[in-house]
Amino acid sequence: MSKQERIKILDVPVDMVNMKQASRRFLDLMETPECSLIVTPNSEIIVNATKDPELKKIIESADLIIPDGIGLVYASRIVNCPLEERVTGFDFLTEILKLLDERGQSIFLLGSKPEDEENPGVAEYAGYKMKKQFPNLRIAGTHHGYFNSEDEAAIVEKINSSGADFLCVAMGAPKQEKFIANHQKELKVKAAIGVGGSLDVWAGTVKLAPDFYRNHGLEWLYRLVKQPSRYKRMAALPVFMVRVLTERRKKK
Repeated sequence: MSKQERIKILDVPVDMVNMKQASRRFLDLMETPECSLIVTPNSEIIVNATKDPELKKIIESADLIIPDGIGLVYASRIVNCPLEERVTGFDFLTEILKLLDERGQSIFLLGSKPEDEENPGVAEYAGYKMKKQFPNLRIAGTHHGYFNSEDEAAIVEKINSSGADFLCVAMGAPKQEKFIANHQKELKVKAAIGVGGSLDVWAGTVKLAPDFYRNHGLEWLYRLVKQPSRYKRMAALPVFMVRVLTERRKKK
């Protein structure tokens, strides 16, 4: 990705890609010999990266940084480098599944809750639902996201032994990004992405926001209505916009 196609928002890089361009870039990454990293920062992750040097370094090193969130689109206009559109992590994952299905390739799903006496693990059930929609997609393996650091070596071995082409990690930011980055050299998949709560949506344990909210970039409002306890996380958006505006004024 050339420098001309990558902008900085609060000194954190974001690729100027729409869905079509991001999809092409994904296919390119799937042809490389080493594990490539795809990150999906939104306003909250950008703010956190300004306070977490490790997370910022991971984003800077990523092979593809998609603009997940309407806040990044607004911010890009403020810094006079307007993004064409946002590319949400859930929508991009769906596009990835479609491309893997067309190519007959496989995915390993890591994250979310484990199975209990009444229900299968979220990753396992998400894989089942993905397979129903994309019959040629191969689910190479699954594992829940409730594990300790001492378990990571065994999980990496499980992923590698599965022969998966692609790794999807749903453990929330920055845990998912740090897991991939910490094991990137060991992982034998072609590429890996952190997708937050997307597996829960696929499994049906969390509902995707209705089209009205999604089309207007208001998923945050829908989630806040459904889960008022998220208000502290929602505060990241106004903080983000104020900081972008402040940085813009300083540079004038």
